[in-house]
Amino acid sequence: MLLGMRSVAVVLRGCAVLIAAGAAAACTASPAALPLAAAKPAATASAAGTHSPSATLTPASAPKPKPKPKPKPRVSIFRVHTADGAAVTVAVFRGPVRFVLHNGSQDPGWAASVKGVRYGPAVGSAERRHLLAAFNGGFRLAAGAGGYEQEGHVVSPLLSGYASLIIDRSGRARIGLWGYGAPARDKAVYSVRQNLRLLVEHGRPTLAAADPSVWGATLGGGAYVARSAVGEDAAGDLLYAGSMFAVPEDLAAALARHGARIAMELDINPAWVQLDVASRPGGPLHAKVQGQVRPADQFLWGWTRDYFTVLAGS
Repeated sequence: MLLGMRSVAVVLRGCAVLIAAGAAAACTASPAALPLAAAKPAATASAAGTHSPSATLTPASAPKPKPKPKPKPRVSIFRVHTADGAAVTVAVFRGPVRFVLHNGSQDPGWAASVKGVRYGPAVGSAERRHLLAAFNGGFRLAAGAGGYEQEGHVVSPLLSGYASLIIDRSGRARIGLWGYGAPARDKAVYSVRQNLRLLVEHGRPTLAAADPSVWGATLGGGAYVARSAVGEDAAGDLLYAGSMFAVPEDLAAALARHGARIAMELDINPAWVQLDVASRPGGPLHAKVQGQVRPADQFLWGWTRDYFTVLAGS
């Protein structure tokens, strides 16, 4: 009996030693690496896209947009046949162009020359290289159809309520009713050609357009004669209309059909209606109004009345 109890005591004493040794090892040993099962969640999070502190993202470089081609100065020609059978030529001046008012040798003539205006009866050589088109001006100043200013020199007083083609120093042209919103306060006026009242307003022919008697005296007194007009569309581009046999309403309808929001009549009768256009700046000029009396190079040699040139470049 005593021997059996001693054996049990020895066994218990040995177990106590083993337990104490294990506890000491657990307290004093360095931490072991995480088991594989514990490391899996971190690996899974990394695979799911969780940022690591050292990771950097490189965005894909977007392709550079191609530069838009610059618009080219050009003249588009259209033929319009109105309800009464009139044939009207419409020219639209687009792209970077500028307009120049020229003094005629007889009208305004000396009255403008004495003030020292630069642009006279003939197209100069420097201007010729950029010339894209040219067209006639308005009535003789003695007709009392409006005033005239060229290059900052007032030759004939500008009248309130008259349709006006207004050009600033850069050559940009606008049409307006003088004294009624024109000229704009922030725009410097360089040249102005007035002629009667508005032919088109708010995109439609005016009521007066239907009455030929208020649009100037004609040769022989007929309503159907050579006529011309100029308009402006919503984009600010100018349009010219000319015909050798038309009434004012025909020009108004043709201009409105091609987008003119506002327009005014220019000169009338066969000797004065003229539109010359080149296919490229400085190129040969071609007469564009069907049945035009004057040759295409008339303005190059010089002309008796005022007129406008259309030059490439802004």
